[in-house]
Amino acid sequence: MNFDQKQLVQNSWEKVLPISDTAATLFYGRLFELDPSTRPLFKDTNMAQQRKKLIQVIGTVVNGLNRLDQLIPAVSNLGRRHVAYGVRDEHYSSVGKALIWTLEQGLGADFTPEVREAWTTVYAVLAETMKNAMTPAEV
Repeated sequence: MNFDQKQLVQNSWEKVLPISDTAATLFYGRLFELDPSTRPLFKDTNMAQQRKKLIQVIGTVVNGLNRLDQLIPAVSNLGRRHVAYGVRDEHYSSVGKALIWTLEQGLGADFTPEVREAWTTVYAVLAETMKNAMTPAEV
């Protein structure tokens, strides 16, 4: 991910914040539609709180893109925690698709091909970091 991609993600995220609860609701609706196997992961979850957590985590990641040395260890920890929730490797693809779709819905015309590519690149790096943290490194 390059500087311009980081800027595009950060600038577009600022436009999502005013509609964050709607965006989070759209995200989970789309995720459960795309991958029904994810729904049971949230069976005992207060979804209003979960939507807030989602927005907070994405915000933390977006704001940390210029400090990857600090962000990557935090994202790795998040990946390790997600193992306990029952998250599997294949869920990351569904989450990515739901995220991109949600951003497209929320940003409308501001979701340009360049913004799509930037978010896709950033998500790929973060998802790979989380997946790598899910399994212990081989010695």
